[in-house]
Amino acid sequence: MPELYDVAAIGNAIVDVIAPATDEFLDEHRLTKGAMMLVDAQQSAALYAKMQPGLEASGGSAANTVAGLASFGGKGAFLGKVANDQLGQVFAHDMAAIGACFTNAPLEQGPATAVSMINVTPDGQRTMCTYLGASVMFGDDDVDPAVVEAARIVYLEGYLFDAKAARRAFAKAAALAHGAGRMIALTLSDSFVAERHRGALKGFIESQVDLLFANESEITALFETASFDRAVEALRPLVSLAAVTRGERGSVVLDRGARLSVAAEPVEKVVDTTGAGDQYAAGFMFGLARGRPLLACGRLGSLAAAEVISHYGPRPQVSLEELAAAKGY
Repeated sequence: MPELYDVAAIGNAIVDVIAPATDEFLDEHRLTKGAMMLVDAQQSAALYAKMQPGLEASGGSAANTVAGLASFGGKGAFLGKVANDQLGQVFAHDMAAIGACFTNAPLEQGPATAVSMINVTPDGQRTMCTYLGASVMFGDDDVDPAVVEAARIVYLEGYLFDAKAARRAFAKAAALAHGAGRMIALTLSDSFVAERHRGALKGFIESQVDLLFANESEITALFETASFDRAVEALRPLVSLAAVTRGERGSVVLDRGARLSVAAEPVEKVVDTTGAGDQYAAGFMFGLARGRPLLACGRLGSLAAAEVISHYGPRPQVSLEELAAAKGY
């Protein structure tokens, strides 16, 4: 099977609504700052009506990563579920516009396309309320063997771990990928994912995952410790390669016995941290798929994360390929 894609990503297909907010607004609506919570269609509509005017754009964690990969000049594919509605059509158009393969048939009956309400406070922290809608209907029948087997890296979005059908899809994708000699990558996505599915995630990571992405709060939640170093040591036996981000303190890359520290890329002003982890993963996997050393992969990840947190929205607003070339990365 020829390698057609650097990365094939499986994730929630979501349209993001991003707006500025105050800490008082979060308190008023009982939203936990910096976290993601799931809401139903009625709650989503009610919150949308009370939010300030903002930006609407196709999103979803793994889809954002594919967008970042494309900005680096990489070739990506996305597997996810939208409804046959206006937002679903917008999402499909946006994926085609960045040159990504997205061929999953839309849902004809059932819930609407997923929407995530993202409130961004002045310190750049994003608080998300997500209606998963049609995205949770993604199942193993939606995993295209031709796409999975043609990707150097198959990237799985941890948010999907809530749905049993998606877990079956993950298992199918992992079997196909490993059968074709490909790499499986997983992002933990959010600390609540680690807390809710701790046991199942550990088992999946140990048995199926070759590359794990997480941030500091996610990895400490997974191993039920307040110590970052203890969490890192607990992770070592489970996976051969991991990249753990720490905000302004950069990231740590674990390569079997080795531990590499990668500095954060300087940012003049943090505007919105939405998509920082998604873009870090994009840069890291682009470098890995192109055979770059791990330290270089981490630097590309840091570069992409720095670009995206300097503006509203979860996707790059400049060419990451040109930015990396200008930096000598």
